[in-house]
This record gives sequence, C-alpha cells and structure tokens, in this order.
Amino acid sequence: MAGGYIIGMDYGTDSVRTVIVDGETGEEISSHVSKYKMWGEGRYCDPSKNQFRQHPRDYIDGLVESVNACIEKAGGKVAEKIVGIGIDTTGSTPAPVDEKGTVLAFKDDFSDDPDAMFILWKDHTAVEEAEDINRVAKSWGGVDVTKYVGGVYSSEWFWSKILHVYRYNEKVRKAAFSWVEHADWLPALLTGNLDPLRMKRSRCAAGHKAMWHKEWGGLPQEEFLVKVDPLLGGLRDRLYTETHTSDQCAGYLTEEWASKLGLRAGIPVAVGAFDAHMGAVGSEIKEKTFVMILGTSACDMAVAPYEVVGDKLIEGICGQVDGSIIPGMVGLEAGQSSFGDVYAWFRDVLAWSISNFSRKITNPDEIIESIVPLLSERASRIKGVAQWPVAIDWLNGRRTPYADQRMKGAIAGLTLGSDAPAIFKALVESTAFGAKAIIERFQEENVEIEDVVASGGIPKKSPFVMQVLCDVLEMPVRVANADQAGALGASMFGAVVAGLYKDVSQAQKHMGQGFAEVYRPRKEYSERYREIYSKYLKLGSFLERLYREVNSDD
Repeated sequence: MAGGYIIGMDYGTDSVRTVIVDGETGEEISSHVSKYKMWGEGRYCDPSKNQFRQHPRDYIDGLVESVNACIEKAGGKVAEKIVGIGIDTTGSTPAPVDEKGTVLAFKDDFSDDPDAMFILWKDHTAVEEAEDINRVAKSWGGVDVTKYVGGVYSSEWFWSKILHVYRYNEKVRKAAFSWVEHADWLPALLTGNLDPLRMKRSRCAAGHKAMWHKEWGGLPQEEFLVKVDPLLGGLRDRLYTETHTSDQCAGYLTEEWASKLGLRAGIPVAVGAFDAHMGAVGSEIKEKTFVMILGTSACDMAVAPYEVVGDKLIEGICGQVDGSIIPGMVGLEAGQSSFGDVYAWFRDVLAWSISNFSRKITNPDEIIESIVPLLSERASRIKGVAQWPVAIDWLNGRRTPYADQRMKGAIAGLTLGSDAPAIFKALVESTAFGAKAIIERFQEENVEIEDVVASGGIPKKSPFVMQVLCDVLEMPVRVANADQAGALGASMFGAVVAGLYKDVSQAQKHMGQGFAEVYRPRKEYSERYREIYSKYLKLGSFLERLYREVNSDD
C-alpha cells in the first residue's frame, strides 16, 4: 500500500473542523477549527421562529482558513503528500441554486435573503409542510414514500424545507432552478462540477432526507409531489435520479481550488455524506454497535447486513438506506433533537441573573461555563435513583422514535425540595431515557444492539452523563478516542477514493484511533432506572396526546 496523507473536513453547526491524517495509521498530523463568522454574529437566524440559515460564504471562508491553517501547522511540505479529500456536513441542509449551480445567496438580488441560503438542519420553520407530506403519503393512493424513513417525514428534511420556501417566497421559488444539499455542494465546488443535473449526489443525504429509493425509481413520484402542493411540480426533473455512496469519487481538485488551498490539482475528492454518518465510521461502527454522536443534539447510527434487514420496515426512525454509512450494509439512523442543548438550556436559565447583572460580576462568562460541570459534580453525589422529578427531553421537538417537532419538553414531580442538582439530574436521565426508547425501537424489529459507542463533544467532558447513560441502557458504553470522529471518518473515505484501501471497513482497521474509556452499567442503578423509565414513557404518552389536542385546536 502506497502511503500518503488525507484531508478530512467536518462541517458542523458552528464551525468547520479540518484534520490531516496519516493514511496508513490514522495518526492526526494537524487539525484546525474555523468558526463561521456570519453565523457567529447571529445573522439570518431568528430563534423565535425556529429559523436557522447559513450563508455559503461562511462555508467557503471556513474551508480556505481551516485547510491552510492545517497545512501551516503540519509544515508546508505536507501539502505535497496529500492524496485524498473527504467531506461531511450537517443535514438536511439544502439551498436553492440556479442552472449553473450557484447558490442564490451569491447573487446580488438575494445576498441578504435567508431563503436563498442553506437551511440548517435545526431549522424547524417547515412543520406544517412536513405534516402535509405525511398526510398525502398515507392517502394519495400510491406507495407510501415515507416507509423507508421510519414512516414519518420531518420538518428538518429536504422536501419540507423546499416547500416552505416555495410557499412563502415567490421570488426565490421563481429563481431556483434546483436545490442542493450542503454535502453535495462542497465536493462539487472543489471538483468544478456544480451543474445540478450532473453533480454526484450523496446516497446518504438522498436516502435519509429526500425519500430517494430504488423501489420508486429515485425521488418521490411527480404525481405524489404535486398532490402535496402543485408548487413542487417540475422540480423532480431538475434534481437527480442516481445517487452515490461515499467510497466513490466525486471528482478531482481543480487548479483554482488547488491554488486557494495550497494543494496539488487532481487530488480525488470523495462523495459527501452527513456528519453523523461519517462520524460513526470514524468511531469504528460495526454490526450490533450503536454509535451515538452526542453534541447539541444526538445522532444515532447502526448498520446491519442485508439479510438481517431484508424487507423489514423499521418504523419511527430517520431512515434505512443502502450504503449510507458503510457501503454494502444498510445504514440505520435515529436521534434526539436536543441532547447537550437540554443541559445548556438549564444552564442558561440558572445564569439569567448572572448575564443580566454582568457589569457587577468579574468574568461572568467564566461563571456561566462552570455551571454544567458543577451541576454534574453535585448531581453525581445524589445517592441512588430518585423517583421524582421526571423530565421529558423534547425541548427541541422529537426526532425519534416517530418525528414530531411540535412536541415539547417537560419536568414533572417538582417540589419545594427540588434543587438545581436534582432537576439537572432529571434532565440528564431524560436524555438517557430518550436514547433507550430509540434502541428499543431497533430491538423490537430484531436489529441486535450489544454495545454503545459515544462520540462527539460530550462523552469526554462529562463522566456523569456517560455513567447515567450506561446505567439506563444497561449495556457497555465505549467512548471514542478520536476528538474529531467526523473528520476522521471523512478522511477514511478520502483514503478509499485515493486507492489506499479497497473499502471503508479496511480503512477503519488501519486508521481507527480506538477508545478512551469504557463505562459499565451498575446493576443497582439500572434496576431503579427501569422504574423511572416507565414513568418517562407514561408522561411522554400523556404529553403527546395533550400537544396534539392543543395543535389541532390551533
């Protein structure tokens, strides 16, 4: 095997993380994180409306800055050894483009129009559109095109977001020739293939978020789309039919981008995919392992052989897609719309007075940042498992099981004795219970899960959260050693398209970075958590009925 270095890029919610790794060993040579500047200023977002948009300029600036910084840190000569590039992004994060593939936000007439930008995964402005898609899917008389995405289409996904823009922004609708996912756009940009009819589209993005499936010849049928809304008429023909797994080459680095990045032209670039899916690969996912990418939200991944899944439809998850994680296996996706965000919300509630009287306090930010670690330490001192309070983790809606972004979180059983550590502990338990509900959904369909791998920003920072998760799930939880599992996974695909390995499983064996720690369930805690979990399920069922009644009244 010829050696070489690989660039892996992980486009997250707030920043792009780039690594240069040794293609033979997976050793990290250098890394750099570039924050999105306009996003950091809060531009084009309106949290009160659940609107979160990102300007493509942030992505390009982050690309140039992070790659150049990585090369500089590693020593300029390392650029000569780069033989492959892999990229992952958040998703579903689509944007409207013209016939040349230019994102509309780059045009003068749309430069400040949020609807002309990338619509971030966490944007929930399209709840009504998702409901319309689900209603028609079950009633239009043809095949239910949601059946391979768990039977429920989400407001976080491709078609919902497009339809919302089309209904409320005629100018963008008329100017948009086609739409692209962020995961498709970046490899196309680097390889000079922005033509929306020719660029290689990600199987991962298409299958999990756009209802692409071979059974109905690709994307949902035109008849179905126009029954959802005539505004979608004709768009299908301006999108794509074929999709590609990320072990395939999207193209080769152009002279223009080679010059901007200080690299050689002609380097192969892998087809893109979503961050959690490539993060699962970087976390060494295999059959019967459940990988949880834990950050602001939780993205959960599993893989199963064709003979295990067969014709089985797993309801309530975010999709089952051939080759979306490891080519040659079915990729299974689930997740929680908020995980770390639950803890951050409670921190911010407690920090309200600190923030509002900051002039009288030295280093208020330092105090605020210390709240969650302090709560974790105090909560870990609480003896045993308390019956109350019990919390529901749907603070940002529910992703799985059974996506419904209108769901809301709750805390029940509060008393005058419920102090901050007790409430925080209940919130941590709620996120663990949410994960347990997802795993049970897999197990009910005979998809075996034997252990859990935790990756992302939380696992190494919070032993308390990991131990609670382990006790609730009643199975070992391994913490992935890689600090940048998404970027590492992207680099593994980059190594495959560079010809260093025959497939991604072989790349995992050579480039995997192992595990930092293993948590094991404590029997006495697990037994008590079963009781609390039953209350979590009952409370969630009650809230679900309540919110649906309220929403129907609206």
